[in-house]
Amino acid sequence: MVTLQDVRDAAARLDGIAHRTPVIHSRTLDELAGAQVFLKAENFQRAGAFKFRGAYHAASRLTADQLSRGIVAFSSGNHAQAVALAARELGSSAIIVMPTDSPAAKIEAVRGYGADIVTYDRYTEDRHAIAGDLAATRGLALIPPYDHPDVIAGQGTATLELLDEIGEIDTLVAPIGGGGLIAGSATVAKALHPGVRVIGVEPEAGDDTRRSLAAGEPVRIPVARTIADGLTVPVPGDITFPLNQRLVDEVILVSDDDLRDAMRFALDRLKIVLEPSGAAGLAALLTRRLPTDSARIGAILSGGNVGATRLAELIG
Repeated sequence: MVTLQDVRDAAARLDGIAHRTPVIHSRTLDELAGAQVFLKAENFQRAGAFKFRGAYHAASRLTADQLSRGIVAFSSGNHAQAVALAARELGSSAIIVMPTDSPAAKIEAVRGYGADIVTYDRYTEDRHAIAGDLAATRGLALIPPYDHPDVIAGQGTATLELLDEIGEIDTLVAPIGGGGLIAGSATVAKALHPGVRVIGVEPEAGDDTRRSLAAGEPVRIPVARTIADGLTVPVPGDITFPLNQRLVDEVILVSDDDLRDAMRFALDRLKIVLEPSGAAGLAALLTRRLPTDSARIGAILSGGNVGATRLAELIG
């Protein structure tokens, strides 16, 4: 459903629009992880996370009529900001369905990009249904956060850039929420280097993909209560799950304390700010839960959207 050529086509559309984010290398991290590690710093992406890649790519493929009517999306924050920014860049408008407990910094950013916000209770209400109703009644184009081929292809461009810069790796690590990032990443990595291992990282409380892969079918879990708000998806996507079932080799779990430690390490030693979800891959590296025979590891730091007050609360 999504191919390497789809990702390359997405990269062409994003050229000059999305940032080509830096790859960070740290000898200290190499020693702690027991491997040579290359970190793709998507916290420096526009809107502060990799989500801009997929959101802009999907929005850019809408017709002029669709753009004139507007876009609707649902997200706890990063996809929300990405769609809001993409809509503004393309001369469209956006309505974003966000949980009432979304981080304040993310809500403020969405409003700052000019989007309207509709809030809901993530534990009792269905965001898909709310967004679907808005799309149907107002004629809006729905861009979901992960379960869409154009979104997946856009997300895969981060790994395309990473491998273009550093060459072949043994292992690729990426966080898993709905599975769009790792699906796009795995599509690229396996096509370019078939022997690479693709490892996903989920919070302990939100392991829907790990359970689903073990069961051989999508498994729904309660909405996770974790500091990794961007990874709280209760069930894998209809499109992302079969892709990840075929391409992802293993899923590793990290605790909220692991995420805090990784955020602290990123600030103290790498001099960068990561949100909890964005630190998931780094947490897996620091806890040495990856295969011990990996000599070269690529990991995606997926986002850095956390306000100063919340950052201090989490790692202080």
